[in-house]
Amino acid sequence: MPRPTNQKELLELAEINFNKFLEFIDDLPDEIKTGIYKNDELNDRDKTIADVICHLHEWHLMLKNWYTIGMSGKKPAIPAEDVTWQTLPILNHRIYEKYKGTDLKEAVKLFKKSHKTVMALIEKHTDDELFTKKKYQWTGTTSLGAYLISATSSHYDWGLKTIKPLKKLVK
Repeated sequence: MPRPTNQKELLELAEINFNKFLEFIDDLPDEIKTGIYKNDELNDRDKTIADVICHLHEWHLMLKNWYTIGMSGKKPAIPAEDVTWQTLPILNHRIYEKYKGTDLKEAVKLFKKSHKTVMALIEKHTDDELFTKKKYQWTGTTSLGAYLISATSSHYDWGLKTIKPLKKLVK
């Protein structure tokens, strides 16, 4: 499906990729789901599937925080107070450290809850509010929809691509 250009497409693709991601995980054998992996098996940061899920969850929370601050008329620190887009690995490593050791069941529970929260944000807005660039001062030169796509469908796709190589470990 191409990049969403309206609310309906955004909700649909976010839900499709969310379900694809979770179904892929669900279909893996338990020893793969709960395994601890070397850097070359997932990425240079995450060691478990739960780490990847918690990463997605935390980005939902950050987006919700930016949204709340931005919609109140203030300028949120995006991506974080002391991090720029160029130094993003620092923030992502902090996320890893924050959730390190979270078990898969808890990670999925957190992820499902925060996904629901982000989907509710999408539902609150019209196509114009979602996809007009510079509509909100806090989103800068882009649109609210671009942030929501990045935190949902695109990020879920990244998550799936990250864990997909584990399928080759299934005997």
